[in-house]
Parts: sequence; C-alpha cells; structure tokens
Amino acid sequence: MPEPKLVDPRSLYHTEKFPEQDQDTPALQNQMRPKPDCGEESYRGHERLLNRRVLITGGDSGIGRAAAIAYAREGANIALQFFPGEEADAQEVAALIEAAGRRAILLPSDLRDAAAPKEIVEQALTGLGGLDTLVLNAAQQISESSIEDMPLVQVHDTFKVNIIAMFAIVQAALPRLKPGSAIVTTTSVQAFEPSEHLLDYAATKAAIANFTVGLAKQLAPKGIRVNGVAPGPIWTPLQLDQGQQPGSIPEFGQDSLMERAGQPAELAPVYVFLASNEASYVTAQIYGVTGGQAINL
Repeated sequence: MPEPKLVDPRSLYHTEKFPEQDQDTPALQNQMRPKPDCGEESYRGHERLLNRRVLITGGDSGIGRAAAIAYAREGANIALQFFPGEEADAQEVAALIEAAGRRAILLPSDLRDAAAPKEIVEQALTGLGGLDTLVLNAAQQISESSIEDMPLVQVHDTFKVNIIAMFAIVQAALPRLKPGSAIVTTTSVQAFEPSEHLLDYAATKAAIANFTVGLAKQLAPKGIRVNGVAPGPIWTPLQLDQGQQPGSIPEFGQDSLMERAGQPAELAPVYVFLASNEASYVTAQIYGVTGGQAINL
C-alpha cells in the first residue's frame, strides 16, 4: 500500500536562529527577515466559509493575515482593520483576497480611539452588506523589564487595543449577528503562563480568555458561538516592534517543544474550523497552538 505523507513538524518551517532585527512603529511584515509564512502559497480552501461576511481586526500581517487568506480561500468576503501606517501590508492581503475571487474592504483604524470600533463595524456592514463572523485579533505588545519603567499610558493603550475594543466591537456588531454567526478571539499562552516582561500584554490576554468564555455563555441562547485561539511564540511583526527584550529575537521560540517558533499559517486552520459550521457544537473553548506549552483556563 502507498505510504502516508508524513511531515516532521520540527523541521516544517524556519528552524535556524532569526537575524537580530527590530522595526519602528508600525512594524511591517514585508520588512521582516525571514518573512512569516501566512499560507500565501500553501493554503487550499474547501468552501467551508462560503459567502461569509467577516470582520478581522489586525488583519494586515501575522495571524490576522493568515486568517484573512484562509477565510477568503474558503469563500468569505473580508473587512480588514489595520493600524494606520500598515497600508503596504494591508494592500498585499487585499490582493490575495481578491485573487481568491472575494471582496476585500480595507479599514485603517486606531483602536485606541474610542470611536473606532463602532466606525469599523459600520464600515464593514456597509461594505459587505452584513456581518456574521468576527475575528478579534488586533493587539499591542510592548516588552518592559520593570513595572517601575512602564508608562501608564502604555498600559491604558494596551488595554484599549487588546480587550476594550473587543467589548466595543461586539456591542456594535451584535444586533446584526444572526444565529449561526461566530466570534473568534485571539488570546495567548501568555494568559496562562505570563512572562515577567509582558505584564500589561499578558494581563489583557488573560482578560480575553475570560471574556471569551463568559461571552459564549451569554450568546449561546442566541445561537452565536464564541471561541478563542491561544498562540504560543509565533513569528509576526508584533515581536519586532518592542515586543521582545533586546537581543532575544535570534532565540525566539526555540525553547518550545518543537524547538522553533510557529508560523501564522499553522494557526489558520484553527481559525477556519472555529468559524465554520463544522464547529457547530464548539463554544466557550480556548484552542492552544503553542508548540507544546500547556494552557489551562
């Protein structure tokens, strides 16, 4: 009989040390070395999200980009929020969405602005003709070795972008979400095992995990499912824009059980599954894609 096609996960993606690098805000994926793999060449769709109308926050690069590519190839139309200044990355994603024959609506927006969540929901509704899926993924991550040196404005901004915007987006979108709709959040392994240099980021990710489970309980009677994805060390622009301690990039992710960092493309199938009708009995769950690190809620 033919042999199965097995792939060693330890060597599937980049396994060597990363070059030392950083970027000014906003960090761009198209300037990273090596560029993250978001499934641009590899993801194949099967119409599991046909004609879905999806709002993805932080969709220009990294995990959000991988989700956008996968969703489009599964048949969804996408409204893509991104931080102003990241237009070059966002245009690349829009081209990939359109190449899949789907509609791309680009929404440059700063989620630190209290009015931004409602505005992007309204723009997504207008551009797509409705909404049925939210992928709440945008995040700010700034590494700070001591709480004494952490500006409180940074803490406020991290909470605004990472968790407060989630509340506001759901509030704005919920009246238009019908039974069968899905909400997928991005929490983190940091919610369950926080790093000492990511106090504010880790705290927001713990809040997102709690928000996800609580919201799922609230929305289940409406027929709306809510789940979250908890990534581990994933190679994205978030790491290069003050996201890690100086000098740590070369070893990034190499202490995982897989001995390498994850790539955004490795999360895309989970985001697709959680949004799809195949996950009809899945809600109030956090799915870890961590390279082996345990998560517990």
